[in-house]
Amino acid sequence: MAESRASQIISAIGGAQNVKTLTHCATRLRFELFDNSKVDQKRMEAIKGVLGAVAQSGNRYQVVIGGAVATVYEEVMELPEMAGRAGGTVKSRETETNADVKAEAHAKGKSKNAWVNSFFEYLSDSFRPILAVLLGASLFIALINLLISINVIDGSETSTGLVFIEAIWKGVFYFLPIMIAYNAAKKLKVDPWLGGAIMGMLMTPQFMSMFLGKGKGISLTAVSAVTGVDLTSLRGWSDAISCVPNKALGTQICTAKVFGLPMILNDYSGNVFVPLLMAAVLALVYKGLNKIIPESVQIVFVPFLCMVIVGALSAYLIGPLGVFAGNYLGIGLAWLNHYVPFVLAIIIPMLYPFLVPLGLHWPLNALMLLNLNTLGYDFIQGPMGTWNFACFGATAGVLYLSIRDKDKDMRQLSLGALLAGLLGGVSEPSLYGIHLRYKKIYSRMLPGCAAGGVTIAVLGWLFPSVVKGAAVHGVTANGFAFTSLLTIPIFNQVWVYAISIAVAFCVAMFGIIFFDYRTPEEKAALKSDTAAGSIQTASTATATATATATATATATTVVAAPICGHVVSLDDAGDPVFASRALGEGVGIQPTSSTVVSPVAGTLRTVAETGHAFGIATDDGVEVLVHVGIDTVQMNGDGFTVAVVNGQRVNVGDTLVAVDFDKVKEAGHSTTTLITVTNTAALGSVTPQIGKDVQAGDPVLDIVH
Repeated sequence: MAESRASQIISAIGGAQNVKTLTHCATRLRFELFDNSKVDQKRMEAIKGVLGAVAQSGNRYQVVIGGAVATVYEEVMELPEMAGRAGGTVKSRETETNADVKAEAHAKGKSKNAWVNSFFEYLSDSFRPILAVLLGASLFIALINLLISINVIDGSETSTGLVFIEAIWKGVFYFLPIMIAYNAAKKLKVDPWLGGAIMGMLMTPQFMSMFLGKGKGISLTAVSAVTGVDLTSLRGWSDAISCVPNKALGTQICTAKVFGLPMILNDYSGNVFVPLLMAAVLALVYKGLNKIIPESVQIVFVPFLCMVIVGALSAYLIGPLGVFAGNYLGIGLAWLNHYVPFVLAIIIPMLYPFLVPLGLHWPLNALMLLNLNTLGYDFIQGPMGTWNFACFGATAGVLYLSIRDKDKDMRQLSLGALLAGLLGGVSEPSLYGIHLRYKKIYSRMLPGCAAGGVTIAVLGWLFPSVVKGAAVHGVTANGFAFTSLLTIPIFNQVWVYAISIAVAFCVAMFGIIFFDYRTPEEKAALKSDTAAGSIQTASTATATATATATATATATTVVAAPICGHVVSLDDAGDPVFASRALGEGVGIQPTSSTVVSPVAGTLRTVAETGHAFGIATDDGVEVLVHVGIDTVQMNGDGFTVAVVNGQRVNVGDTLVAVDFDKVKEAGHSTTTLITVTNTAALGSVTPQIGKDVQAGDPVLDIVH
């Protein structure tokens, strides 16, 4: 019986006992493990449906699935052994073994920069869950820009329909701080609704009315009408707020006296820095209060005191500090883009290929949102797009070669990755599924990144875009988007952006086509595999036809011993999975020889690359599993010399694998070889013959159909 995809993933990860937590994002399963060294990387990458896998510091491990990640996540979490390991739930000390605790302690000492890893994880987990709505909003922006550019709608119109459409996407960015506060609080193991509520306080009509009224020169009556809050009875309201101009931003800085203390008023809509800072402070206060307040009243007083303490800190200190830092960081980046645009336009696409695999690109995503909030536009996404399209161009080159070389597996993989990139702007399927597996791809792709960056830098300098009446060098975007074909209209100077990404795409694609992405050995192996596959297909077909023509009507009545040794019950074999009969009835053999042979005549349906397991189907439908040793998959084939291939026809006594059992013992694994009939339930009976010494070929299981 074939092992499910979910079971294969968990087995390759080192078993459920090695999983500390499991979450997923748009394309990846994200594991936190107790010990990364237990992962079988080769086996993981060979699993059908796994596009790639990468180990990270701090015992983090990512398995790239692609668009089906949510389905695979559910399949994994439905496994009985995975109960209690979802979404940040850490396994309790009571259920950990001594080995788990030891592995965790070792894991803590492995990374000297654990705080850096935690910081980037904090950023990524604060933004990752809302990427879908950000991308959905960006498509609205792209669609509106496209309709304006082809004169379907007038950009100056203020029809109710256009206002409603704008409200759909503007609502996402306006309430972005609340979403980020929720995710950030959840990441820090604080009640996420508390984080969202405190951030929401700074965005209520009551709070915003002070800023709108004085800071923007709007009358008190007008503010009351817009917000629905009656402020006309506030005596001295106008005098209580003072404003001074901010020449750098072209705005005013307004201060109000609240309880006798000065409070700087800000518009927090769309801000990303403030909720990140607020959640960090909230985590300290929340956990501190939980330590000193009795459990019986925590549900009431902890949220109350958090709202009072952190709410006040956010209004008086955290909010203004976050806005100040964000504004001036945006101004600094804008200055850099204005005076040395070549630096950003070239460095960004050259850095992204190295940042994305490490998950270090999230700060740049935060800066994009910061630019949109402070400047009203962003200049990072244009150069980033040249990297994305260089990545997709390299994948297109791989697709071309796979079609030319009749490489069916690579053709399917590269086509799916290319479509995900061009239509969704997602680079992970290309990156993890193809690029990081072949060392030469980066040397072909990076010239595309550089060419696209130079193109956007030169054209952006020669033909600056006009934003808010001022010339801005480089391509700018007026919304947050994953750079794909569908989001091209979101950029100003569309023609400059289109030429730049086309250059990046073509240079990378032709670099792959002309210079290939494989070493001579890899190309030779492909040709050998293709030829062998053709021969094997023909040979299997011939053998099957011959067997069908010559086979007698005699059914399989016995399963022979695949190795010499002493026969024991599955209950005594030392593996609880086999003992449960989940893989069918069978026996274990404690070996006295080193050659494992076929116990039945039939066709090999499974040949583990590590040589530890073989599945054989007889002509009359009996399915037999031979499993050499227990947990020997962890040896990665060391000590196993496989003599057969998948799909091969075998007879009783044909050699399957030669095993160095001394190495198996040295590695700390049991040598007991297990033989089961995996489709026992479909047969009349399967009766083990235990408690005897056997030679290879002696009967150990009696079968009745």
